Amino acid sequence: MMVSLNKKANQSAQIKNWPLTERPRERLVAQGPEHLTDAELLGIILRIGRGATKSDQRGQTAVDLARALLNDFRGLQGIDRAHIPDLLKVAGLNIAKVAQIKAALELGKRLRSSENRPNSFESASQVAAYLQPRLNGSRQERVVALLLDGQNRLLDERLIAEGTPTQATVYVRRVLEEALRASAAAIVLVHNHPSGSPSPSAEDDETTRDLLKGTRLIGLVLIDHVIIGGERHYSYADSGRLDELKTSKET
Repeated sequence: MMVSLNKKANQSAQIKNWPLTERPRERLVAQGPEHLTDAELLGIILRIGRGATKSDQRGQTAVDLARALLNDFRGLQGIDRAHIPDLLKVAGLNIAKVAQIKAALELGKRLRSSENRPNSFESASQVAAYLQPRLNGSRQERVVALLLDGQNRLLDERLIAEGTPTQATVYVRRVLEEALRASAAAIVLVHNHPSGSPSPSAEDDETTRDLLKGTRLIGLVLIDHVIIGGERHYSYADSGRLDELKTSKET
């Protein structure tokens, strides 16, 4: 039985038909992942590309699909920030592949975060370095409470609220409940600004003021409220704003 020219072309485009020295997975094993491009690494996660269609008789390898994704979403950060329904609109992607991509990106962020976790939190810079990898890719505001012991060592962390791109409702009561549940002595409140600017808003001031009141009533210490915006951060403690709110008439 004769194989059509289109079928031959489609088969030759498949990664399994590439020379061993050019296949991404084999190169990763032989040379290490650092020698592969973003498209090649993403292609390994995708494994199988899009099959040939009437409009594209050549088919598409996983690396081709990865290149298209990186181009359409402007890099890995864009893919990370993309909503799952938007990724599912891409020809060649299904829920399984999208889940694999999101899982791989999340693992990378968690690894970076764990590498930046100090023995104890002594500065806003340490807090920002710890949480930036996970908060920077979010299109929504996420509010996290770091629950610390008397030596500022991390006992636990809790996602308190997740809201729209412009505002998240912070439930001070929930922060306090989580702190008591963890037997924490101190709290650092952290949230991100998807806009990229870490400058505090009036609502951020109000949240900080309310949390100061609550922690004072039950004998906890609010060490800081840190806002992350892109690669920058704002610290209520470092700016002196935390002390201002502590001594203001409203508190």
